[in-house]
Amino acid sequence: MIKLTFCLVRLPSLGREAFQNYWYGTHAPLVASVAETLKIQRYVQMHSLPAEASAGIRESRDAPAEFDGVAELWFESLEALAENGRRPEAQAAAAMLLEDEKRFIDLSRSPLWWGQERVIVG
Repeated sequence: MIKLTFCLVRLPSLGREAFQNYWYGTHAPLVASVAETLKIQRYVQMHSLPAEASAGIRESRDAPAEFDGVAELWFESLEALAENGRRPEAQAAAAMLLEDEKRFIDLSRSPLWWGQERVIVG
C-alpha cells in the first residue's frame, strides 16, 4: 500500500470550525464520490483539536504551530497511481478535487507526500 499524507492549513478567511465543517461535510463526499475512479482504497480525515489542547506538548518540544487537519489516502501501488495519470476520468476526478480544495485549503502552506507505512505497534 502507498499512502498520501496531506497536512492541511486552512485559508486565512476561514475559522477552524468553518474549515472543518466544509472539509467533512462538502469535500469528504466529493472524495467518496470519485474514490473508485481514483482507486482510493481508504480515506481518513484527522481534525485538529483547539490549539490549547496541543499547546503544552508543542511548547515542550519547541514545535511549530499545528495543522488544521491531516488527510490520509491509501492506494494499492505506485502502478495504480501511474495508471490514474493515464486515465482521462481519473484526471478529471483529480482536477475536480483540486478545484474544491482551493475553496478551503491554503495549498501553498499545506505539505503533502507519498509514503509507505511501517507499523511498529498495533
